[in-house]
Amino acid sequence: MSAPDSTLLDSTLPDATSPSPAPPVIKQPPALWVVVGLGNPGQEYADTPHNLGFRVIARLAEQAGIRVTRPEARSLTGVGEMEGRRVVLATPLTYMNLSGGAVKELLKKYEAGKEALLLVFDELSLPFGSIRIRERGSAGGHNGVESVIDGVGSPEFTRIRLGIAPDRPVSPEHKAAYVLKAFPKSWKEPAEELVDRGVEAVRMLLRDGVARAMNEFNRREPPVERELK
Repeated sequence: MSAPDSTLLDSTLPDATSPSPAPPVIKQPPALWVVVGLGNPGQEYADTPHNLGFRVIARLAEQAGIRVTRPEARSLTGVGEMEGRRVVLATPLTYMNLSGGAVKELLKKYEAGKEALLLVFDELSLPFGSIRIRERGSAGGHNGVESVIDGVGSPEFTRIRLGIAPDRPVSPEHKAAYVLKAFPKSWKEPAEELVDRGVEAVRMLLRDGVARAMNEFNRREPPVERELK
């Protein structure tokens, strides 16, 4: 009987010299989340699409019993706990297009990295009522987000985008007027519902992690679209 083919035998045995596959990296949540809502200070902007980020922060603060009244880092802030996580809730006072400087100062103040930032803002490229959560990405033409990317020095931070686009496209020359004009009465209730869902998204993200929140909210269909009147 001929000797067994050692090459064949070797090919069927595990290579003891091969390194074991690396275990999957489990991303740990930050010890503290810096939750920032974008918007413009002043009562004249309070009910506009561009201030939905501010409104989400206000409702989170109300639910958690956190007073967002401390002036620091060119923002109003409040510190507390929500869903078992330590959080800083903040609304920059620099106006939307200069938000990045305030966010940079907030992260420095609380010794937090970009992975601790959770940015909440309106998104004209998404249908009204929809929500999208991402862990990174470009500004997509949003001047406030562009400012934050510049301030942080990276697009690698978590964001919750609140869709504000009506079913009829807004022309480029009318975008600023649209986002800075108060919602008409017929849209007050849908806007409140969007704020509630934004709050729900933040709370789920804090409680269950980014991946779970993305799976839940990114697949949801927005409410029935309607024309802004």
